[in-house]
Amino acid sequence: MNGRVIGGRYELSTVIGQGGMGQVWTAYDGRLDRRVAVKLLRPATMTGPATAADELRRRFVRECRVTAQVDHPGLVTVHDAGSDGDDLYLVMQYVQGADLADHLAEHDPYPWEWAVSVAAQLCAVLAAVHAVPIVHRDLKPRNVMIRPDGTVLVLDLGVASVLDTDTTRLTQTGSPIGSPAYMAPEQAMGGAVGPSTDLYALGVLLHELLSGNVPFAGSTALGVLHRHLYEPPAPLRRLRPEVPEALEALVLRLLAKDPQARPSGAHEVYEQLLPLLPARGAPAGPMDPTRPFLRPHAPWPDRPSVRTATVPVPVPPVPVAPPRAQPDPRTDPRVYGSAAPVRPDVAAAVEEVKRLLGEGSLTQAVDMLGSILPAAAAEHGEGSPVVRILRKQYASTLMDDGQYRRALPELRRLAEERGAEAGPADPQFLQFRYDAALCLEQLGETAAALAEFRAVLPYYERDSARAFDIRQRMGLLLLATGEHTAGQEELQRLLFDAERAYGPYHPLPVDLRRALDHQRRLGP
Repeated sequence: MNGRVIGGRYELSTVIGQGGMGQVWTAYDGRLDRRVAVKLLRPATMTGPATAADELRRRFVRECRVTAQVDHPGLVTVHDAGSDGDDLYLVMQYVQGADLADHLAEHDPYPWEWAVSVAAQLCAVLAAVHAVPIVHRDLKPRNVMIRPDGTVLVLDLGVASVLDTDTTRLTQTGSPIGSPAYMAPEQAMGGAVGPSTDLYALGVLLHELLSGNVPFAGSTALGVLHRHLYEPPAPLRRLRPEVPEALEALVLRLLAKDPQARPSGAHEVYEQLLPLLPARGAPAGPMDPTRPFLRPHAPWPDRPSVRTATVPVPVPPVPVAPPRAQPDPRTDPRVYGSAAPVRPDVAAAVEEVKRLLGEGSLTQAVDMLGSILPAAAAEHGEGSPVVRILRKQYASTLMDDGQYRRALPELRRLAEERGAEAGPADPQFLQFRYDAALCLEQLGETAAALAEFRAVLPYYERDSARAFDIRQRMGLLLLATGEHTAGQEELQRLLFDAERAYGPYHPLPVDLRRALDHQRRLGP
């Protein structure tokens, strides 16, 4: 863990990407207790003339400004920007998912319906970007991410060129910006770039998704650029006959050498893709990019079915739709770049967790606990007291941080192990089950929460405060599930018992009378 604090509030954690514009780090926003990504630029460390460092600084400042101008769900959100000592920083939305290159590698051959859906989403982003006007200049699979809900997100407008005179002069001082395999002929020649330049890169990307390879490859960058300039692309249907003719024709138009021969804009490309988009059915699996068109704005990730058996059943501890696991920001290369796994010092990490919890930095503490649990299990054993204490703290902190879906499987696992050792009346076992019921209640799984509360209630006969709490929750859950009569009867019985135990003016009877009066006004 780096520990450096940028701008007085962003604590750097792990490098997750490096490129021409500097480093990208995971970080924690100490003011809002959230995970963010921070891009750092350090012009002072550059080699070469001072003018080169000044140019890089100007380009970075421009990136902050132009990126913040575009408001689109397919682009990374910019939270903050500024300077810290000699460094410049850009604070962005932290993104979970897989980059498009990895997604393609995991689903080879890529379904052509998926390719169409990715391209359509990219067209929506490019239309917003080009309206500013900005040219991305480096559209490629590594700069595109598939989020767990199937939506596409475009990364790194850092090499974008704003279409005005000052910026044109600025970008003409160096070599062409971009990646040779996706570079349009006019970009490779150092000429003027525009929206059609991004459309060419979109054509390369589409060709790669559909065929598995870029249309122009070579052993050297110069050789690749020569092929862009002078060789025609291979028609896709020779490589994959199942690709629709209209899609093959569109890709060939996007890859036209002359910018004037390409589609007029991202809007036109989207309209041509529209008839090819999936119109019915269900997503084929996790991280399916057709999902936004099949189920627009549907909640994500899909909820797993909830078991309501009396004995809790262990569930895999990661809440992202299977089989993909939620990436760990400290070790997972799929967020913005690559990072080498680092085995944490368990003892030092535990002390750091205590500090974070004392400061109320729950999100950061959750990530720290999640990262040290595997190392603690390897060092002390999965069933050791140290690991169990850490897992209890992990589940508790997840709940305190409002991450109920992640806390639920941890609590079920803890309950199963404790119940097997100590029996169903053990206080710790009951506490785990009670907390699991709270998670189910917060997640809207009312029937499952009601079943869990009913299962533990008989064991709290001597703990009137906990029993009253459970009965109140059960009454409200019955109302939520439409069992109005049963719910009102449960709350009425509880009101009688609570008034006898605490008196009529205690907060619990007051709340119960208010809830019952509200239900009576609503009617049956």
